[in-house]
Amino acid sequence: MSLHPMIAALRKHKAGVVLIALQIALTLAIVCNAIFIIYARIQNVQRPTGMEESNLFLITQQWVGAPSGDDPADLQKLDAMMREDLNVLRSMPDVVSVTPINTLPLFPSSWNGSAALKPGTDLRAGNARTTFYFGDEQLLKTLGLHLVAGRNFTAADVTHRGFRDATESSIIIVTKPLADKLFPQGDALGKAIYLNGGNTPSTIVGEVERLQVPSVASWASGFVWNSAISPVRMNINFSRYAVRTKPGRLDAVMRAVPSKLYAVDAMRVLDDDSVKSFKDIRADAYRADIGMAVLMGVICLILLAVTAAGIVGLTSFWVGQRHRQIGVRRALGARKIDILRYFQMENLMIAGGGALVGVALAVGLNRLLMSKFEMQSMPTFYVLVGLAVVVVLGQIAVFVPARRASNVPPVVATRSV
Repeated sequence: MSLHPMIAALRKHKAGVVLIALQIALTLAIVCNAIFIIYARIQNVQRPTGMEESNLFLITQQWVGAPSGDDPADLQKLDAMMREDLNVLRSMPDVVSVTPINTLPLFPSSWNGSAALKPGTDLRAGNARTTFYFGDEQLLKTLGLHLVAGRNFTAADVTHRGFRDATESSIIIVTKPLADKLFPQGDALGKAIYLNGGNTPSTIVGEVERLQVPSVASWASGFVWNSAISPVRMNINFSRYAVRTKPGRLDAVMRAVPSKLYAVDAMRVLDDDSVKSFKDIRADAYRADIGMAVLMGVICLILLAVTAAGIVGLTSFWVGQRHRQIGVRRALGARKIDILRYFQMENLMIAGGGALVGVALAVGLNRLLMSKFEMQSMPTFYVLVGLAVVVVLGQIAVFVPARRASNVPPVVATRSV
């Protein structure tokens, strides 16, 4: 099939050709980047935390009129209050284990710092950015973490300190990704590291397979598995407890917790969000990602539908204008399949030209998003997928008006003579 007649015909409809080509180019640019954003959001949502997430919930409560924790006597009183809460929670029949904790993965609160191999080294000098978790000897069991090397904390390892106390623990458990970053040779166990630019060494006594940092924001993506666990009960006028229940008993234990804690000390605050399952914590953390993925998906569908409608409308218009010309071709021996192929090829030329422009726009849009929103570079695969989608969409959209054109009878060529 010769391309010259097609090119000559398209030259007579320059405005329509340009508009459809630009529409295809813009659709390709937006769809490619939207699909990339959707994939990135889905990856975030499906990212494992490293914990056994079922049968786990978090308690956040605040004592009314509690000591400030600025002197040793206050710290002792706060710690006694915390231990009393822990004893009551652990005595509940459907509770497997409980640990005091400062935060959980995906929970909107974090304690971030750095880990280094030399004393007095801050984050700007390299080494590893880190999130810190504080808990006791039941933390690993409660969170369901997998210990891959070394040992767990014992009750004798656990200390307590105030919120403003910058003292670092003498021993620590780290995630394997953090250990591998600091010690690429795989010999982290028993080695000393220095936390937050301090001069006191902390010896690595264990490694867990994985423990995600709390934040799901883009600024934390560079150290998402770099977590360290210290055997510390943090004493302040509020506390958090992670609780693991027996299978199927989560809801019952969550309902019973407020009355149990109020019975110990009524001078505390427990509101509707104070007792929260990890399932709800995960849903809250990724609500924005899921919303963005849905929004991008809807935008893609609308753009593709509008582009398809534009192709159908323009091709139908051209078929109406070329009715007699099509009849002449049929009278000269052109088969229905020849007419169909003509319009399919004509659309392929327009879509191909628009797609080439769209590829450049897609790359440019990705670079703009990288500079403004800290997005990653879009792999070529997404551009190729977008290219295939718009080309196939064009062929599907043009099929109906092209088939209608192929059904024009040869007698049409004589009706206006």
